[in-house]
Amino acid sequence: MADLQNNVFNFSFPVCLVWLEQKGKMLFGDHFSVFREDHELIFKLLVYAIGDVENTTRQNLSLKKGILLTGPVGCGKTSLMTLIKPFFAAEKQYVIKSVRDITFEFEKEGFLVINRYSNLAFCNPPFSGINSAFCFDDLGIEQPIKYYGNQCNVMAEILLSRYDQFIRKGVLTHITTNLAASELESMYGSRLRSRMREMFNLVAFDRNSKDKRI
Repeated sequence: MADLQNNVFNFSFPVCLVWLEQKGKMLFGDHFSVFREDHELIFKLLVYAIGDVENTTRQNLSLKKGILLTGPVGCGKTSLMTLIKPFFAAEKQYVIKSVRDITFEFEKEGFLVINRYSNLAFCNPPFSGINSAFCFDDLGIEQPIKYYGNQCNVMAEILLSRYDQFIRKGVLTHITTNLAASELESMYGSRLRSRMREMFNLVAFDRNSKDKRI
């Protein structure tokens, strides 16, 4: 995928596309394809992942922010966030965690779960302050839930706590969601939406992008 010249890796975008499709078929089945209409979006994600300062600047992306990947159901958000992980340096690796699974954990364990994915992620194994980045998958499918009578919007609390770590330590968070910006604000409020603007680069599939699982 890349040639090493003067201690710098030079990536070939066409070769990366071939690799992504081959890896996608291995992970998700022979039906997986990289579609031409997604090449521009994939390019954005790849230059961000490899830390290409020149091209991220051209794409209006900040390497100091995480990725907020939006798009219709089935357009390939989770698959792409899985496939581009190997392009990130070791210290930028992230754990993909389903928001649905986090809400199930909260129902069983309560408020400890909020700390697990925010403050405790930076000091406990396997993260130990290094691989403390998460990609929260499918933000917006969860509902506020109760634990011993106390109602809580779990993901809102986790993201607010991670915002504090982002400001203090530059810790990154990534998100996939089917929701548009206005829908996120309706669900989580203007306070969190404002902080999300600071935390994330918005990378969006076309709203008419087809369901690739069909």
